[in-house]
Amino acid sequence: MAYSDYPQPASETLPTMYDLPSEDPEEPGLPDEFHDFQPQLLRETCQSPLYPPQDLFVGTDLNLYYDVRHTLWHKRPDWFLVLGVPRALQQTDLRWSYVIWQEGVSPFLVIELLFPGTEAEDLGQTLREVNQPPTKWQVYEQILRIPYYGVFDRYTNTFRLFRLFGPRYQEVDLAKQRFWFDELGLGLGVWQGQYQDTQGIWLRWYQDNDSWVPTAQEQAAQERQRADEERQRAERLAAQLRALGVEPE
Repeated sequence: MAYSDYPQPASETLPTMYDLPSEDPEEPGLPDEFHDFQPQLLRETCQSPLYPPQDLFVGTDLNLYYDVRHTLWHKRPDWFLVLGVPRALQQTDLRWSYVIWQEGVSPFLVIELLFPGTEAEDLGQTLREVNQPPTKWQVYEQILRIPYYGVFDRYTNTFRLFRLFGPRYQEVDLAKQRFWFDELGLGLGVWQGQYQDTQGIWLRWYQDNDSWVPTAQEQAAQERQRADEERQRAERLAAQLRALGVEPE
């Protein structure tokens, strides 16, 4: 049953994010350093021209509670994006978890970073066990009806994207390992370069001119380069004026 089938008063009667666990004792911490860096890069470059920053919520390794009948059931996506849900403007309002019956909006996109031991579940190759919560794939596809689901394998440098068509996900045929999201005015693709002083192959967002959305560090470097070029231009002009016997002001 999809979330939309549930009565909306659940937001007032069921547990809130303050009542639900925000950590999974069976999965403490991140599996590796890549699971820290890659979501940071996705967050930093997710700058949609169609949405103000405060109307895009990004969750990283955050509990996602989805079932009003089993309020403790949750998944923990590596990275997800929700459209039209405001970010917290005060530290005291930062989310502990993302609770569907509180927010009323499912994610637009979920990204899972494949890791040995979780690959089968991430790719929908596991079956639901008796008397156990649904699999990750079932939750994303059938319960939350998340429009886009992507997986990135850093061991093979492969990006795969699944799009919801009717009741099921269908894999998108990606040209050059890139996909353009009209709803965002952004594309997502595989990039080779240095992030956080680490050289590698990463997943990041790009703009409509096919250029990568710059990180804060890249923007600062570009501004320094522009300032240096302007200084050099001014120095050349001053030298030319002096050669003509004119002292520049």
